[in-house]
Amino acid sequence: MAGDDSQSGVRAATEDDPRTEDELLDRAREYAAAVDLDVDLDSVSWGVSRRAKRRAGAAVYHRAEESVTIRLTWAAYRSFGWDEFTDVIRHELVHAWEFLEHGESGHGERFRAKADAVGASRHCPSFSVPRLQLLCTETGCDWTVDRFKASKTVTKPEEHRCGACGSRYVVEHVDTGERWRTSRGYEGARERIGEEW
Repeated sequence: MAGDDSQSGVRAATEDDPRTEDELLDRAREYAAAVDLDVDLDSVSWGVSRRAKRRAGAAVYHRAEESVTIRLTWAAYRSFGWDEFTDVIRHELVHAWEFLEHGESGHGERFRAKADAVGASRHCPSFSVPRLQLLCTETGCDWTVDRFKASKTVTKPEEHRCGACGSRYVVEHVDTGERWRTSRGYEGARERIGEEW
């Protein structure tokens, strides 16, 4: 049975799990052929990303060639393990289907319907812990958004509002618990956090 190595965040592989990138790609191709989805797999190529930090997978459409490349993130696979990672493969296959059938893909109603049909999540899970979170300040509103970079919603929160109820929100630095609601607050928190940023 797969376990979780809490020191590294890497799930212990089972005997049948792919152990190399090539094995992962071979297994993903084999798995994709068994998914009940009418997608032209001859127009789909596969690759592994070692650079991605948040996305578990990506489908890239090559309009001129009418083909799709599905990139699977090695760190996400190592974090999730094969059984959980199959959802990522199904999710990216739905994107491939949309690209090849409709020339575009998103996470709208058409995507949702097809994802539901093959048991795929509407959004791929993130495999890394966010650096920052936006948290609504309105009592009863549980809106939160993860952020990995210091975008304007992080550095100038006074210029933005909660995506659910329109109230103000607070930004929290996950590792330290530092919070701020203004650009001045951001600057002070950044200075206090220092190297832990």
